[in-house]
Amino acid sequence: MASTSEVGHAKNVANFQDVIEFVTGYGAIYNPSKNILKLPQLVALKTTADTKLADVITKNTKYNNKVNDRMIGFSDVKSLSTRLVNALQSTDATDQTINDAKGFNRKMQGKKASSTQTPTDPNAPAPNTISTSQQSYDQLIQHFTGLTAVLQGEPSYTPNETDLQIAALTTKIADLTTNNTAVATAYTNISNARISRNKTLYTDENSIYETAAEVKKYVKSIFGASTPEYKQISGIKFKKPRA
Repeated sequence: MASTSEVGHAKNVANFQDVIEFVTGYGAIYNPSKNILKLPQLVALKTTADTKLADVITKNTKYNNKVNDRMIGFSDVKSLSTRLVNALQSTDATDQTINDAKGFNRKMQGKKASSTQTPTDPNAPAPNTISTSQQSYDQLIQHFTGLTAVLQGEPSYTPNETDLQIAALTTKIADLTTNNTAVATAYTNISNARISRNKTLYTDENSIYETAAEVKKYVKSIFGASTPEYKQISGIKFKKPRA
């Protein structure tokens, strides 16, 4: 479900369309000298706003899908780490080597696991700040890489199980890193899309929020404050979200 703020952005754009409809209905009498207030420019601004809204939705969905992909990719990493330590203990490795491996595994088990999470709704709003879990995933990769290095340095570690072999672990690390980086990239994309949308809707000098206010002032100058024409357009509300 979309958040209240996301719905609010769409409502503001829809309200701007209402402004355009009334302006169109005024006919030739609506003839502002300021270019941005002219009807073609209003229509173009509305089109741009629609594009920015759609871009946020698309990138929001991609972000949540990447989060879900990462969750799946990391779902077995803790249990795999424990299996690796158990496999190492069945070799000729020294106590120190085994203790080193156990140390990395303890660190692995101490970090938040994606397996305790539930899949993210692709339509749910992405967070406004990068999640602290990003650092946890970074550290999980580091600890798993450290554990793999310990195993790789032990000559007697030659398991028959394919998923416990060094080649498979190296591939696993690469996959974990790819999934984690994809989330960071997707978050950057959704964050930038929101900034771009907000400029068009609120913060640019010729944003929808500012332009609608100027259109209202111009209509007031044409018809007067007490006229039904001005009341038509003055009652259309635009809400700027909190910073």
